[in-house]
Amino acid sequence: MTGMSAAPELFTRAVAALRSLRPRPELHLEEVRAPQRLAPWACAFTAEVTGPSEILATGRLVLLHDPDGDEAWNGTLRVVAYVRAELDAELAADPLLPEVTWSWLTDALNAAGAAYTALGGTVTDTSSARFGEIAGPARTDDVELRASWTALTAELVPHGEAFCDLMASVVGLPPVGVAALGQRRSG
Repeated sequence: MTGMSAAPELFTRAVAALRSLRPRPELHLEEVRAPQRLAPWACAFTAEVTGPSEILATGRLVLLHDPDGDEAWNGTLRVVAYVRAELDAELAADPLLPEVTWSWLTDALNAAGAAYTALGGTVTDTSSARFGEIAGPARTDDVELRASWTALTAELVPHGEAFCDLMASVVGLPPVGVAALGQRRSG
């Protein structure tokens, strides 16, 4: 994070809100060094959704703050989200994958009650085939979402929760407290 000692109060409140997030057990957030040139103030977190033996999705959540505002942002607090996950071939072949992936973000923002404006981004789906002596599976399919939006208040818990829900959706995790079919809860 850039220079917290003299950070504007709005930014420090927003950062405190993000630091207070308590994601589900499969999702791990870690504060990391923020980008230095995108805004006068920034904070960043990496995210991983883990399964029994592997990382299922990776992501990054970045908060940018420009006290003078930014015309393109239509505000002073910009949230940037990046999510990448490997998919099974059947899901990757779905022609509606980009629209569905984008809806996971918008649905999560709306369900969390995140107040936002100026939402924009991209969804990219890729397939890679390996040949010769390159290690790894013969084929992989990935989806990547890059998005940003302007938070209308410093209360960023709903924005952080929406990001966590997006990470869970992209790997197909059921809602917290709901077991997927075929799974048993121990206890």
